[in-house]
Amino acid sequence: MDYYSQISKSYNELHREEQLNKLSIIKGSIKTARDSRILDVGCGTGISSGFDCFVVGVDPSIKLLNQNKRLKVNSRAENLPFRDRTFDFVISVTSIHNFNDIGKAIGEMKRVGKKDFIFSILKKSGKFNDIKKIIGKNFRIRNVIEEEKDLIFFCEKHKVYI
Repeated sequence: MDYYSQISKSYNELHREEQLNKLSIIKGSIKTARDSRILDVGCGTGISSGFDCFVVGVDPSIKLLNQNKRLKVNSRAENLPFRDRTFDFVISVTSIHNFNDIGKAIGEMKRVGKKDFIFSILKKSGKFNDIKKIIGKNFRIRNVIEEEKDLIFFCEKHKVYI
């Protein structure tokens, strides 16, 4: 049994306040419309999916998803079951360090997103520098906001000139 399955019943109690704080920072830094489409990768119980538009969450933990009242899909970030350029925003809040293949997952998020991407990375993760490099290779970083436990990267796809 994995860590998130083990703590699933107490996940919201353990992480709600910190996740809501990150969500507040993200909401204050982007402009969404009622018709915006957001993919929340690593959505867990749905705390980070609290936007007033169409949001789909993806998470591999059935036990966390069972507590999620929003639209959700049981899947891994490395194999997102969506068409190319489906979402206006792709977010991943404090979950990237848990992915099996971070490079492949970032590639999948880039594939299904149109332009705007937000990644919250746990500062104390041993994978922090590697994740930061992968994000830098795949996106133009517009802004970074330091939160208590995370750095939040606001990114967009590189422009392609033909």
